[in-house]
Amino acid sequence: MKVYPTQSIRNVVLLGNTKSGKTTLAETMLFEGKVIDRRGSVEAKTSVSDNTEIEQIYQRSIYPSLLYTEFMDNKLNIIDTPGSDDFVGGVISAFKVADTGIMVINAQQGVEVGTEILARYAEKHDKPLILAVNQLDHEKANFENALESLRQTFGKKVVIIQFPTETGPSFNSFIDVLKMKMYRFKDENGTREELEIPAEFKDQAEEYHQELAEMAAENDESLMETFFENGVLTEDEIRKGLSIGLAQRDVMPLFCISAKKDIGVKRLMEFIINVAPTPDKSVQRLTDGEVVPCSVSGQAAVFIYKTTIEQHLGEVSYFRVMSGKVTEGMDLVNHENGSKERVTALYAVAGKKKEKLTEIVAGDIGCTVKLKSVKTNQTLNGGNKEWVFEPIVFPPSKFRTAIKAKQEKDEEKLGEILNRAHAEDPTIKVQYSKELKQTILSGQGEHHINILKWHLNNTHKLEVDLFNPKIPYRETITKVATADYRHKKQSGGAGQFGEVHLLIEPVVEGVAANNRFKVDGKELVLNLKGKEEYTMDWGGKLEYYNCIVGGSIDARFMPAILKGIMEKMEEGPLTGSYARDIRVFVYDGKMHPVDSNEISFKLAGRNAFKEAFKKAGPKIMEPVYSVEVLVPSDSMGDVMSDLQNRRAMIEGMSSEKGFEVLKAKVPLAELNKYSTTLSSLTSGRATFTMTYSDYQQVPAEVQDKLLKDYEATEKED
Repeated sequence: MKVYPTQSIRNVVLLGNTKSGKTTLAETMLFEGKVIDRRGSVEAKTSVSDNTEIEQIYQRSIYPSLLYTEFMDNKLNIIDTPGSDDFVGGVISAFKVADTGIMVINAQQGVEVGTEILARYAEKHDKPLILAVNQLDHEKANFENALESLRQTFGKKVVIIQFPTETGPSFNSFIDVLKMKMYRFKDENGTREELEIPAEFKDQAEEYHQELAEMAAENDESLMETFFENGVLTEDEIRKGLSIGLAQRDVMPLFCISAKKDIGVKRLMEFIINVAPTPDKSVQRLTDGEVVPCSVSGQAAVFIYKTTIEQHLGEVSYFRVMSGKVTEGMDLVNHENGSKERVTALYAVAGKKKEKLTEIVAGDIGCTVKLKSVKTNQTLNGGNKEWVFEPIVFPPSKFRTAIKAKQEKDEEKLGEILNRAHAEDPTIKVQYSKELKQTILSGQGEHHINILKWHLNNTHKLEVDLFNPKIPYRETITKVATADYRHKKQSGGAGQFGEVHLLIEPVVEGVAANNRFKVDGKELVLNLKGKEEYTMDWGGKLEYYNCIVGGSIDARFMPAILKGIMEKMEEGPLTGSYARDIRVFVYDGKMHPVDSNEISFKLAGRNAFKEAFKKAGPKIMEPVYSVEVLVPSDSMGDVMSDLQNRRAMIEGMSSEKGFEVLKAKVPLAELNKYSTTLSSLTSGRATFTMTYSDYQQVPAEVQDKLLKDYEATEKED
């Protein structure tokens, strides 16, 4: 395979709802470019793109697949992506390296849930979109309805390049209003003839052509002047205007295709090459904001956007060359960890097929193997550059579960596999919670996690249990309380003795410590001699004051008392959860000249703190998340009702492009399997994000239940 210059490369990502036909389109594009000589199919489990066992079982894309084809002396890099929001990580990573999105629309359904969700991601990542109305050969295809739904969703940006002469099983031709020709297809291998537009379609074609010219002219002042002077634009002038408008996301050109019958695919590819932006037009920023030109004359730099483990190859690193060129045998440096990496082999990729290359230039996408210490989102540099390109920002998790190997001996193996899964798909998050004593697995949805479980069971032959994760509650106090505790133990030899008197109160932000307190009707005045302040690893503070006078407790025992208090902060008195935001004053106690030691005062401090805590209006606090739901108007009532049943506090509502935006604060304990419920309530049309907000006190009835549950657990233990 030859090396293509930057200007002869196009990087596109195929987007669309599940079953819109992205994989079939990719297969046909490879066929048209003669990368394959026979087209496979999703149904026959022979497509180049969906080549994993699990994808063939489900007959849908689950992982993004890098492909290439050669056409009109250009190279098209194509990334076929999943249509389900559960696997959106593959789409987000593709946006980092692709320059244009091809949004595939099912002609039976028009704009679907996935269309809307993926279009929002494309907008967020500033990627232009070309629309391809697919499956026009289906008996239920309806071009007019599909067009109407597109215009309702995207407005005036939609500009018709083609419209079909008829739809359904007899679909074999369309009118191209850019070329002002009719294309008719003789077979299912893309063989076409170019004809004059029939009289019955002439007026409609002229009308669409005029709209196309006007839209193109709006994107360039010189074209606007030409259009005003002549009333028309040439094909090349229209193409120039569309190229500008597409790059600015002001136009969405619309094409008619049947990917299965290879109708219109070649014409779509021609348009991509003639109009879609080349890689050198893209903006690639470093983390410090500097822009690096995508030029072969620059210093070599590659960005790793994906890593996988593949049979017979081992670890495979997929990358885009951001600057310069990479050659076989070149040494690059990973600036993040300083490791020196030798590029032993370079490949162009078409699914499992890898075509060996000697070099890859700026703007091109490929892969290499067996790098020593490289992960997704890292930059490799040549020369003395220390560039770090802006990382891919993956969406926060929407679904969490606890996971455990059925056999305890498999726990270490499970940890290794889960960490590898995270490296391959960063939207899978794995964390062992020391607090909860659970491994917490997070992802984009229940189906996302179930696919991982399938791999654990079938690929790795590892049986696991998934179950509801515990909630990381916190414990705190609401008022002042005192307690004293004497630890005394005698067992023949030297005994143990330590007595501690302490006072506790809540830490309130902005309120300083006082030395006067009223406890049980008596006034207590303390001498604040020394203060130690600790920010706890789990959030909140502990303030520790030494108020001892007259030497009732020797200074050398104060750290032991603190240690005892810290231990109880790690295992709160109410439910064993971490305690936070507490101020402790140690103001009195007793020692024994022989029996007092550190362990005695640690235990005395621990137990005095526990007793005071229970008298200080103790409260359980729970993590609360900010949830933003994007929901269709007709489902708003159901979604609102469900959130209120989850103890949500609604904070606001607004509208955004035909959707309602609902903002709420929701306790984490109530968000279990929310993604599954939301999908069920809205037929998959809503989406949401959840991010940690703060800790808030639980209602009294919830606290009572938690205390009873904890008490029952303690009895069982």
